[in-house]
Amino acid sequence: MTKNWTPLAVTWLVLAALGLIGTWTFNTFAILQARDFIGDWVGSGPAVSSLTVDLLIVAIAGCILIVVESRRLGMKRAWLYILLSGVTAFAFTFPLWLAMRERQMAKS
Repeated sequence: MTKNWTPLAVTWLVLAALGLIGTWTFNTFAILQARDFIGDWVGSGPAVSSLTVDLLIVAIAGCILIVVESRRLGMKRAWLYILLSGVTAFAFTFPLWLAMRERQMAKS
């Protein structure tokens, strides 16, 4: 393991992998069952809608953090993490970005 892979960076990387596996397991089920993904997401009752709003606000805040902190640290192509979250999951891209941020900070 190189010197830039701190224990915290590895922790973020493990969480990213769990986020990708966990979300895509259920995404695959939804695709195979031909579910209305957006309809299920927002129309399954107040508790699910509350969770949806909660996670959406956190994701927006996380995207802002990705852009601002990446600029501050001189990390390039931060927009890719945000774009990738649309085709994978924010539960994957945000911890992945945190791992890369930790590596960037370890270099300094």
